[in-house]
Amino acid sequence: MLRPKKILVVRGGALGDFILTLPVLAALRERFPSHALEILGYERPASLAVAGGLAVRVSALESPRLAGFFARDGVWPAHAAACFAGFELIISYLYDPEKVFQSNVLRCAEARFLAGPHRPDESSPCHATQSLLRPLQNLGVTGADPRPRLVLPGAVEAPADRWLAVHAGSGSPRKNWPEPKWAELLQKLAAETPWHFLLIGGEAEGSRCDRLAALLPPHRAHLAQNLPPVELARRMRGCAAFIGHDSGVTHLAAALDLPGLVLWGPSNETVWRPMSDRLRLLCHARGLEALPVQTVNEYVMQHMETAANA
Repeated sequence: MLRPKKILVVRGGALGDFILTLPVLAALRERFPSHALEILGYERPASLAVAGGLAVRVSALESPRLAGFFARDGVWPAHAAACFAGFELIISYLYDPEKVFQSNVLRCAEARFLAGPHRPDESSPCHATQSLLRPLQNLGVTGADPRPRLVLPGAVEAPADRWLAVHAGSGSPRKNWPEPKWAELLQKLAAETPWHFLLIGGEAEGSRCDRLAALLPPHRAHLAQNLPPVELARRMRGCAAFIGHDSGVTHLAAALDLPGLVLWGPSNETVWRPMSDRLRLLCHARGLEALPVQTVNEYVMQHMETAANA
């Protein structure tokens, strides 16, 4: 029996880092349609690739059995070597400046090994997805679509009411619009529109979602806190629009092709902006904290209703 052809992509990082790697997976699927594509990464975000049909399997990068691969001249149990056996191609986006991981993997794998950037070069005038795609040029892959796209199976359940997905946080406080301004905005929207609100939060947001939900009519606010990414994606795709910050959840909204608004802070827009023409970035010259509630509210009232109906 012929051994199945396999490709392994090694990718660490949080939700946003993984979503920005989706174009790599899509390009590999197109270039090598007969190969089984597997991922070694963090299972929660990487599960999106399996759900979206871009990979067949995810293995846990944080597994203790792999610890030896990150030590110079490392040792590992025999069964751990099987994690890298049988692959024709291994592409790693891990931080590995001295090639410790690479050399250890090649001690137990007869594979072509490509090392990609663990983080894009912010001095380069190109988007993060383009930086991540660049190593594939060694495989003859050029002109790949740099936009992350996530298509989940099954029909989208259209809710009876119009829902707005709201992520009032991020992994860094400096990227966040002040919570009192979020509170004022959501109360205005609740008073002036029929929107219902999906309030998205993770560990970084703490009890912020609870505090914001308490300000809204109970029947129009629903909490989505610490959900597995696949479940979160399924809930978000039933929403008509999205508002958030520079975060992994915003990149998820872009990959799901949701229209909406991103309240943009200090991040390098050229490198990190969500790659979607349906998400508008809104910022302020004096910093995000200076962005007025009225400006955001006017944009929502004038533009997002139209976008949501498009």
